[in-house]
Amino acid sequence: MPRMDIELTSTGEDGWTWRAAGARQPRGTVDASLVPSGSAVGDVLRVETEQFVDGITVTAVLPPKGARPEAQLLEIFTRDDGPLVTSTLAPKRGRGDRRRDDREDRGERRRDGRGRQRDGERSRDGRGRQRDGERSRGRGRSDAADKRRGGGKDRPRRDTPPAPPRPKRLRPRHVHRDAAIKALPAEQHRLGRILARSGVPGLRDEIAAQNKAAAAAGEPEIPVELLLKVAERIHQPLRTADWRDRAEAALAGVADVDLRDLRSVVVAAETGAKDDDARQLAEQLRTELAARVDREHAEWLAEVASTLGDGRVVRALRLSSRPPKAGAPLPGDMLAKLAEAAGASLTTETGQDRWGTVLDAVALSPVRERVVPLGIPAEPGEDLKALVTRVSTLVPAIAAQFGIEPTAPPRNRRRGGRRS
Repeated sequence: MPRMDIELTSTGEDGWTWRAAGARQPRGTVDASLVPSGSAVGDVLRVETEQFVDGITVTAVLPPKGARPEAQLLEIFTRDDGPLVTSTLAPKRGRGDRRRDDREDRGERRRDGRGRQRDGERSRDGRGRQRDGERSRGRGRSDAADKRRGGGKDRPRRDTPPAPPRPKRLRPRHVHRDAAIKALPAEQHRLGRILARSGVPGLRDEIAAQNKAAAAAGEPEIPVELLLKVAERIHQPLRTADWRDRAEAALAGVADVDLRDLRSVVVAAETGAKDDDARQLAEQLRTELAARVDREHAEWLAEVASTLGDGRVVRALRLSSRPPKAGAPLPGDMLAKLAEAAGASLTTETGQDRWGTVLDAVALSPVRERVVPLGIPAEPGEDLKALVTRVSTLVPAIAAQFGIEPTAPPRNRRRGGRRS
């Protein structure tokens, strides 16, 4: 799913309005439930979007990237009970000794007759092939050494844990859309394909490109206003057909398709479902989506409780920040246990890397205002201070213990000339 940076421009009853960061287009609206609490006009968010024929729809807001913890290094200890490097000098030999050794080596090679080397090294016959006997002996030694090292068929394999399955994405078939384009007059087929693929903005770009080519060739240009009027007339049926393709694919895979894709189809039903059959399909999809969300919400509560019971505090905090059902927080008793476990993990004895990891998870969790650390590091490092400053608006009480005033993160505005 495409990602982009958007800038919040205003808020109202229907949600937030946005535009692309640093530009005037594209722009649209985003549901207020997707925007993090505490957001303000001018904030830049990283979002996932879905491209439709009528524009861009924001389906999810991504959390900000956390600071990368400093790598942990191993300290090497050496023993002082002896020198690290020892050396032994060979005794001096006379010139006669070296000549005698050379004569003995030449005699051994002559007696062998085939250039066989000594001391158990690999020997070859006249044609360069290893002898069968020596090859079998070498294989026997290799097998014995393999067994001593625990190798061979009896050696156990170390299996890596399987990666978590990625959610299935929505893959609609274009049955209704193709049928809607085919039902148009033959001279409007190309226009319908452009609208179905890129919408009205894509049609404008296509007309501009063709007119530019026509002007270069000295040919008459395409009437822009006439084509746009025709596009406005056929755009809505194409949009309804495209939504029906997506809705049928979502209903067929409602058990395993990514929830973000399902929600995007349900949200688009307000503009795509125009007839009675489409509205009935949208209602059925809403019912199935609600049932799945309730089921995954119960599984989410059980996973948070079990993870917290196993003492995996960071994992439990990160899970608590991603509820499958919007507006349904953790129960009060579980929130209290999670806040207590997070506070108990933040002590003066906790390493600063671990301190920063827990704090980063706390800042995005629903218990960020309830966590009370048991202590802070006596001499916090620069990386930890930078992290506390970055999340100070989310955890002002913890930032106060470090003597840091809550500071809003800098806005990601582009510098330069005035926007046109």
